[in-house]
Amino acid sequence: MGDDGTRRQQPAAAEGSGAKAAELDPPLHAIGFEVEELSPSRITGRLLVTPTCCQPFKVLHGGVSALVAESLASMGAHMASGYRRVAGVQLSINHFRSAALGDTVLARAVPVHLGRSTQVWEVKLWKMNPSTREKGPQIAESRVTLLCNLPLPEEHKNAGDALKKYSKL
Repeated sequence: MGDDGTRRQQPAAAEGSGAKAAELDPPLHAIGFEVEELSPSRITGRLLVTPTCCQPFKVLHGGVSALVAESLASMGAHMASGYRRVAGVQLSINHFRSAALGDTVLARAVPVHLGRSTQVWEVKLWKMNPSTREKGPQIAESRVTLLCNLPLPEEHKNAGDALKKYSKL
């Protein structure tokens, strides 16, 4: 119940990967991203390219690719740092080919460097092959550098709870 005595709606059931994204990263959820695997050493997921994700030529917007990269790397760095506060300080992304409206994009983030004060994560995006449902051609690759030794303010001490709930440790 809320402070005013009214019944509050509970969060969506945790079974679906869409429910994970809603709880873990609202901007990812808003574009339809689904989190699949979640651990301090690997985060994966997928995105159906919808009109919301496209630029005017009906292909995946480069900013959406950057959002996916920054979000996955930040989740991974937060877990790998022992749930300390992290902040992205640099994002570099290369786009190799496009993903069109209706394509599914697969994403994977893995750490390249896990230091005491910085982490570097590599995030790759592939277009899914519709006939095999496996990775098809790579469409983008990024590197995300994050500070990972920042103090966690008291008012945000529960910031990692959703990650802990869904991660495979």
